[in-house]
Amino acid sequence: MHGRVKLKKTHKVGERLPFECVALVLQGGGALGAYQAGVYQALDEAGVEPNWVAGISIGAINSALIVGNRREDRIERLRDFWESVTSDYKVDWAQATWPSLFDGDLPNRALTKFGSLMSTLRGQPGFFSPRPLSPWFQLPGSLAATSYYDTSELKTTLERLVDFDRINDANQKIRFSVGAVNVRSGNFIYFDNATHHIGPEHIIASGSLPPGFPPTEIEGEYYWDGGLVSNTPLQWVLDTEPRLDTLAFQVDLWSARGEFPTGMEEVEERQKEIRYSSRTRLMTDYMQRLQQARQALSSLLAKLPADLQDDPEVELLRPLADDKVCNIVHLIYRSRTYEDDAKDHDFSRSSMLGHWQAGYNDAVRTLRHPRIFERPPAIEGFRTFDLALDGTS
Repeated sequence: MHGRVKLKKTHKVGERLPFECVALVLQGGGALGAYQAGVYQALDEAGVEPNWVAGISIGAINSALIVGNRREDRIERLRDFWESVTSDYKVDWAQATWPSLFDGDLPNRALTKFGSLMSTLRGQPGFFSPRPLSPWFQLPGSLAATSYYDTSELKTTLERLVDFDRINDANQKIRFSVGAVNVRSGNFIYFDNATHHIGPEHIIASGSLPPGFPPTEIEGEYYWDGGLVSNTPLQWVLDTEPRLDTLAFQVDLWSARGEFPTGMEEVEERQKEIRYSSRTRLMTDYMQRLQQARQALSSLLAKLPADLQDDPEVELLRPLADDKVCNIVHLIYRSRTYEDDAKDHDFSRSSMLGHWQAGYNDAVRTLRHPRIFERPPAIEGFRTFDLALDGTS
């Protein structure tokens, strides 16, 4: 790789965490997904080992690269993938030759535009390639008539970098989930190694974003990118029964919060951020209220007299009650000032390295706070953290 992430001291977790589930939850966001690789690198160096990894779209690919490899190989496999699907376009040489010309927002904005333009025109090796003929001129009913790009190269890349036997090995004890949308029914589905035998097609389906990419066939049905319905699998992790005491690292590639746009380009960027952030904070607030209600119901049922314990209405409510706790740790990519609506398809090498470094830095700052690893008291039940934004941490 032309450049490496600069290592920094992190909070080292030296003992077993007081949670039954340590989840890594990865949002979709195209080229921004290198941020998630940086986050995982920092978690790995700190000794934090997830036992549930769930993703959507590019988050599904990163999830497969993590779960589908031995722990000691995961960072290298992530590097292999991100190096193989990005291009430097001679930019590194130009920056080294005329560094003053590449200092500031304007030239970096131009480089981002150039990187996204090249991805649009040429595709990315090992990932997707433009169809030689526009879908508007393809025969109706063919997959080529439903997308601008062919993703068959991605299957080869996944088969090279991911051990699917490992993902499906129950002895590994790492749960794996990726989300997709059934094209005909519009229903959201999770392909989960607890219920499915996972293959490359499940990963590709989760990232089959129309109209760029074609739907992916699985067992006679066709699927599109899960981000069309929800770009984060957080609710799936927290709501799946049996519920567990959970420490979840929610890694978002889109920030719901942002500045008011001043022009059409910023409007495009802002609407994309709002759409694909999938209201993570709203969902987190909802899950917090729900968990507190479950805690209260559990306490209330325990106080009922014996003659009411077998009441049919009590039996109906009992499955909704539990005393599980949860810490949600937000790690959110926040765009650099020169990035715009094209940032998610800028697959230039320099942008990828910048995203990876940003994820690593944010996670390092977050992991310095031991409070995220502390089990909240049952009466509180649910805590959320967003510590990376504080530059002094």
